Amino acid sequence: MEAARAAEEAGRHIIHMEVGQPGTAAPEAARRALAAAMEAGPLGYTVALGLPELRARIARLYGEWYGVDLDPARVVVTPGSSGAFILAFTALFDTGDRVGLGDPGYPSYRQILSALGFTPVGIQTSADNRFQPVPADLPEGLAGLMLASPGNPSGTMLGKAGMAALVEATQARGISLISDEIYHGLHYGARGVSALELTDEVYVINSFSKYFSMTGWRVGWMVVPEDHIRIVERIAQNMFICPPHASQVAALAALDCTPELEANRAVYAKNRALMLEGLPKAGFSKIAPPDGAFYVYADVSDLTGDSRAFAAEILEKAGVAVTPGLDFDPLRGHGTLRFSYARATADIEEGLARLAAFMAARG
Repeated sequence: MEAARAAEEAGRHIIHMEVGQPGTAAPEAARRALAAAMEAGPLGYTVALGLPELRARIARLYGEWYGVDLDPARVVVTPGSSGAFILAFTALFDTGDRVGLGDPGYPSYRQILSALGFTPVGIQTSADNRFQPVPADLPEGLAGLMLASPGNPSGTMLGKAGMAALVEATQARGISLISDEIYHGLHYGARGVSALELTDEVYVINSFSKYFSMTGWRVGWMVVPEDHIRIVERIAQNMFICPPHASQVAALAALDCTPELEANRAVYAKNRALMLEGLPKAGFSKIAPPDGAFYVYADVSDLTGDSRAFAAEILEKAGVAVTPGLDFDPLRGHGTLRFSYARATADIEEGLARLAAFMAARG
């Protein structure tokens, strides 16, 4: 991203396929709600777990999306999903505990765990399992398991049977389960399965960043077991005081902006179709078609042994910014790239044309 910014500052037009965020603004009603709240009075601290009306509306969302009857008391509003990860890891684990993570996966899981004194354990998932872990992959000695469905960088999802198998395996072994569901809502076939459809003994993390198009607002949430509410509340109050009040006001309104949000998803669906057609034509043929999110993860080991250098070459010669796989998989990421299709469709079309020309010239 920094290299792309520097290139743009120097006057180049860069197509951004590296950025993992929507190119759209927060829903209009969310912006209007915040403007009204700012005129009405000061926005001070809220209670540590978030505005009660927002927690109740999030709980209702689980009924609308998954048919789950959720007690609003179990909903914790957080400063982005990053705040939820910190709270979940701190509440569940002790210094030195080993926590399993599927590789390729979101790199901040690993870094946050390490910063808090826990031990991240990479689990090498396979393309045959669409880069999602299965019970046979789980090593011994885990205190926790972090799932992500849809995953970043792969965009692949666990079906109900796959999720149920992991729930059963972790419960049988006394492993705490955390399910990252921040890309829910962004699906292109069957909807995502929430771990809450299968068990209450799980920490489920979500965010307003992706489907709700509110990355910079830094507001997310998690659902915790009933007997963990007070534990999390104490930690949250000391670490964060509360989530941003302004963002909570906007988030509450965003939950009722379905037509606008679904229009955004339709753009991603169109972009996904363009990527699945255009990337193989350009020469990036080893991909696992994504079920959700807005990424395509490509095996480029036949083209390079250094994904970081390859990404730099693509940026320099094609003017397209992509993400090297080393961020997501320290062992195998030297041979992979992540392409994001979260931007406008015209950008995706231009980016694919540039990639095709670049690969043709490269031979």
